[in-house]
Parts: sequence; C-alpha cells; structure tokens
Amino acid sequence: MSERRRRYDEDDVRVRPNPRGSRPRTKERPAHADAVPALVVVVDRGRSTCLVEPGTDRERTVTAMRARELGRTGVVVGDRVGLVGDTSGRTDTLARIVRIDERRTVLRRTADDTDPVERVVVANADQLVVVTAVADPEPRARMVDRCLVAAYVAGMRPLLCLTKGDLRPAEEVLRTWAPLGLDAVVTSRGPDGELLGLDDVRERLRGRTSVLVGHSGVGKSTLVNALVPDAGRATGHVNAVTGRGRHTSTSMAALALPDGQGWVVDTPGVRSFGLAHVDPEAVLSAFPDLLPGEEGCPRGCTHDEPDCALDAWVAEGRAGAAGPARLESFRRLLAARRGEERDDERERHRGREREQ
Repeated sequence: MSERRRRYDEDDVRVRPNPRGSRPRTKERPAHADAVPALVVVVDRGRSTCLVEPGTDRERTVTAMRARELGRTGVVVGDRVGLVGDTSGRTDTLARIVRIDERRTVLRRTADDTDPVERVVVANADQLVVVTAVADPEPRARMVDRCLVAAYVAGMRPLLCLTKGDLRPAEEVLRTWAPLGLDAVVTSRGPDGELLGLDDVRERLRGRTSVLVGHSGVGKSTLVNALVPDAGRATGHVNAVTGRGRHTSTSMAALALPDGQGWVVDTPGVRSFGLAHVDPEAVLSAFPDLLPGEEGCPRGCTHDEPDCALDAWVAEGRAGAAGPARLESFRRLLAARRGEERDDERERHRGREREQ
C-alpha cells in the first residue's frame, strides 16, 4: 500500500522574525540622564578616545563608539559627550557615546573651494594657532590667510606662530600681516639645538584650548613635543627638491599642557584649506573698523569692485590711519577665499622663482 502524501496547513508555516526587531518603532529616545561626561581627545576609524574626569585622581581614558541613535552626527576632537556602558577604562572595554553637548565654537574646512561639504576640524577650541616657518619651507601667505579667515568665521582668536626664526629675520615675514594687528610669536633653534621662544608660546596658550594648523614640515609636531614632553608626536624633514614636508602626524589629538595650563590640539599637516562654506560678510565682520563702511555698498557688493563703498570710507580716514592697509588685507583674504592670489602675491612668488 502506498504511503498517503501529507497535506500542509498554516501550522506548518514558519514565521521569520522581523530582522529589524519585533518592537514597534518610536521616535522617543532614552534621556540617558546617567551618562558620564567626557572629553573626546582622539578620533580614529570610528573609535573615540575619551577622557573622563580629567585633572582629578579618577582621570581615566575610555574607548567609545558612536551610538546608532545619534544618526549621522559626527564626533570630533574637542567634543564634550555623554557616555554609557562600561566607562571603567579597562582594557578591551567599549562604551557608547549617546550625547554630544552643544559646541561653543566649530572650526570648519572644505576639501577645496568647489566642495560644498563642510568638514568639522575641531570643536570647542578658543584659539587657532597658524604655524608657518620663516624658511625651509618658504612661508605660504595664501595658506595663512585662509586659516585666518576660518578663525574669524569660527569666532576663534588667531595666533601666528613663526618657526625656524634662526634661518631668516621673522620681521620680513610679519610685515605681510602687520595691518591685521595679529598677535604673533617666534621660535628658533639655539646654538645647542634647544628650542627658544617657548615661554612666549606658553603664555599665549595658558588657559585656552588651542588648535595648531600648518603645512607639513613647518615644525608643528616639534613644537608640540616641546610643549608636551610626553606627547611623542612624529616629526619629519623637508624635501630638498620640492621644498615640502612629509606628513608625519597622521591623526588629530588633544593634549593637556603640563600643570593644567590648557590644551593643544595637534593636527596632521594640510596641503590646502578649502573655504567654500564661508560668506564674505563673515570675513568683513572680523574688521570692525571697516564694517560700518559697507552701508553705502550697492546690493550684492563683493567688496572687491569699483563701486564698493569701502574705498570712500577709507579715503575719508574714517577707518583710521591703518585703513588703506587694512582694506588691502581684507581684500587679500577675500581673494584667498576664492582661491585667487592678488597681484602683489604673484609677483612675490615670481621673485622667489627668479632667485632660485
């Protein structure tokens, strides 16, 4: 007798669980009132190194990852965050970043002047230290100008730090930015190889969170290692053929100055500093002596055209004795923002090429 074929019914159907979870979705998120406050000091490949209770005997380093509930909100060095999970700091433990506090300041850049995507460099910094060498490699005025624009727009205090002052008189370089009234410090190598001028640098950094930005090879990591002896930032040399430095620091890191005097954020050397996100009015706001003069400008004035009212404002002496030089500096910053060089800068480059 042949075996009767079994008939299947709904009891035989296996219901697969919802791969996204069986709980209904909700827009409500946990408050995480018990989240532990921390400071992000390093971000590397999706992992953040956070400092919990800095400056106390309970200070510890915790590795954390961004919680899914934060969405696409990125975590950057300098962020003040809230952690949940294992915040003991023990080896092979991982916490979650569930909250990013409101940022006081945000330093941004774009990859180039045509890229509309802003990239946050660092959060909650007070001061942008533009590091450039007076020689070897040659100072690049347009790069410095771009960093100054970014500092003004971010509401940060700019500081110009000239390194390798033993190779060339620093005054020759400082003349370019004298009309801006920038605060500046100079470091150099002494006869025994020691780094001179550190006391002046420490005085400008005291009590602040300062981010250091500059081209590769200008001595930025050397400066950081002198300020923070146990930093261990990699240093390199300048290529004798191209005149450019080799990237040595490959990650960004916030480092505490000795005796709680402040923080420095060391960044990898950059080739460019895109300003596609910057509005010209934001640059003008950094020139309070010129700002009232724009009231007479035609609508949509770019402040670098024949009908710009700033020329009359300066000619009448209403911007003070330094007005003409300040206006020229302002327009040079606008040119740098557009990726252009003013005629005097081009001529300076040609002169250096002829000398070589």
